[in-house]
Amino acid sequence: MADFLNPGDGVWWGQGSAEPEPLVNQVLDAVDRVGPIRAFSGLTWNERLSGDLPEKLTVVSYGGLGQLRSLSKQGQLDVVPCHYSAIPRMFASGQLPNDVGLVQVSPPDSSGMVTLGTGVEYVADALRHTRTLIAEINHQMPRTTGGPRLPLSVFAAVIETDRPLREAPSKPADDVERAIAANVAGIVDDGATLQIGVGSLPAAVLEALAGHAKLGFHSGMITDGVLTLVEKGVITGEEKEIDAGIAVTGAALCSTDGYNRLGDFPVEFRPASYTHSPAVLSRLSSLISINSAIEVDLLGQVGAELARGVHIGAVGGQVDFSRAAALTGSRSIIALRSTVGSGEREQSTIVPTLASGVVTTARVDVDAVVTEHGVAMLTGCTVAERALRLIEVAAPQHRDQLERSLAEQENR
Repeated sequence: MADFLNPGDGVWWGQGSAEPEPLVNQVLDAVDRVGPIRAFSGLTWNERLSGDLPEKLTVVSYGGLGQLRSLSKQGQLDVVPCHYSAIPRMFASGQLPNDVGLVQVSPPDSSGMVTLGTGVEYVADALRHTRTLIAEINHQMPRTTGGPRLPLSVFAAVIETDRPLREAPSKPADDVERAIAANVAGIVDDGATLQIGVGSLPAAVLEALAGHAKLGFHSGMITDGVLTLVEKGVITGEEKEIDAGIAVTGAALCSTDGYNRLGDFPVEFRPASYTHSPAVLSRLSSLISINSAIEVDLLGQVGAELARGVHIGAVGGQVDFSRAAALTGSRSIIALRSTVGSGEREQSTIVPTLASGVVTTARVDVDAVVTEHGVAMLTGCTVAERALRLIEVAAPQHRDQLERSLAEQENR
């Protein structure tokens, strides 16, 4: 790896299930011999990126996802706050590291072409502006459609592996998440085109949508829950305004079974410059965005990045999809538990003001805030009405304090 790196180079690599971990580890081993190196990483489950980094390595990301949360807590992560739709442009301009790119690809087909498999997203945009590309050919990476097909000649070097893709961490939904999911499903119309994230709450929402019909899918990531709804005939995409009959995504975060069966479904993997493009999203008038949050204040402003000063989330695609859904689509939904913590440390997630001080999604881009206690429809409401509706979906034990805080704000 050291042969392809120069002092001062910027290196990027694919994320999630498509992270080329053996190549990343080679970079980590070579940094102190070559450095300094500036590296861009997205979502990572690579334990070597959780701390104790080489001295000459600087890690940059769009948020604190996966193991990067630990780096943020240790003060070793440089976060570039940005909309996900802006990442392709920042690679093109050199604002993000783009000297060396590391990718994980599928085995070559009969024509000698490989695909980016489960991680097309920003990788497909970044590789067009990168001096040196190095590939891990993983024989367990599925060949996917919709993204670029690449000849092996574009890579300066390749290694071959035969290892399972990282599975998305999962835990069963609890009663609170199932209640939230039921409330979300109640405001999703048949024929809607879904954008939804990953995790136990989004998985519960997808399960709650099993009784719907003719849903479409256009999102940054696809999961087992989406594939299940496709298999059941719930997600058909037949009423989508564009890409009818196709589930459009940039990446997959699935179980091994889900990865192995991707080819059985009408799924296309597209670059971030397509999946998150405002011009593309504006053509989806049926778009419903369903996103999570850490906290929501009484104005309806959303915080989804910081907790106690640590980056545990990102702007990511939340604003891209929320704004499109609110302006030119059908509905923008923020779903979250009404409390975090337990006992004396329990806190309301509906708050007078954002504890982080950072607004991820503006109040004007949120149509509905959903907790286990109900749905606060905010569109068309005055500032005072919004606050009252949000208090109504807060945890009952915190409502009196929220009402007192609201009165204090109004009397200032």
